[in-house]
Amino acid sequence: MSRSPAARPARKGRGGLARLGPLPWIGPAVLLIVLVVLWPVYEMVRTSFLKISSSGFVRGSAGFDKYAQMLDEPSLPSVVLSTVVWTLVVVTATMVVSLALAQLFNQRFPGRRLTRWALIAPWAASVVMTAIGFKWMLDQTAGVLNTLMTDLGLVDGPEDWLGDPSTAWPWMMFVAVFVSLPFTTYTLLAGLQTIPAEIYEAARVDGTTTWQTYLRITLPLLRPALLVGMVINLINVFNSFPVIWSMTRGGPDSDTATTTVFMYQLKNSDIGQSAAMSVANFVLVVAMVALFLKAARWNQEEN
Repeated sequence: MSRSPAARPARKGRGGLARLGPLPWIGPAVLLIVLVVLWPVYEMVRTSFLKISSSGFVRGSAGFDKYAQMLDEPSLPSVVLSTVVWTLVVVTATMVVSLALAQLFNQRFPGRRLTRWALIAPWAASVVMTAIGFKWMLDQTAGVLNTLMTDLGLVDGPEDWLGDPSTAWPWMMFVAVFVSLPFTTYTLLAGLQTIPAEIYEAARVDGTTTWQTYLRITLPLLRPALLVGMVINLINVFNSFPVIWSMTRGGPDSDTATTTVFMYQLKNSDIGQSAAMSVANFVLVVAMVALFLKAARWNQEEN
């Protein structure tokens, strides 16, 4: 029996939609990525080649002058060095402490559920709010830390903890680790809970010590979670802005600034130069993550 003529257009329409494949489903996500990620990157790169007045008017092309001016900034070498140290210290400390906490929370002990909920608090709170809270605590005149240490006779007088780079950096690193712990700990905890208990039972039967079990079983099987936590932390810490800006604004001068904060400082004097610094930051973070993934051989199976 032949098909009715009315059914043919409907079939043709379904065939046309089928030829699009998954595009109707991923289209909105692709559009969102273009608008939120690719378009700002394009504008950032375009701006770095323009002469823009302080009032925001474009005065013509600047070529590579803004990049040359950025490289001539006297503070740039120290800012780059500070960024490297900041990233290495914060990421390493976060991963080590989170690994210990994840191992602890993977054990059964009284109050485990309460402590797990408590760990979420720094994650649930705004990073800016947390940084400002620590800034108030460290305030030279009214900060609770100075009051407590003075009353206990530990210091002769109030200390300007955030006014001196030698003390400001450790405190900002502490805050950065503090706000990074919840996500990293729960990522590693999720990885630990995917390891079958039968493997540990077999290791005990074979007479493997606790330390050998941890090195030869736990860490290798935890590798995917470790990679995820490391990559996310590398990106977040390298691009960290709220902690430093809320606590010191990168000052005095640029003594407590990373490249991201330094980029924002340049905005006040030269928008094009700030955009050039943004492009440099973007290239650096992409290169850093790519090198890390290559060194970690993330897409290769263990032998």
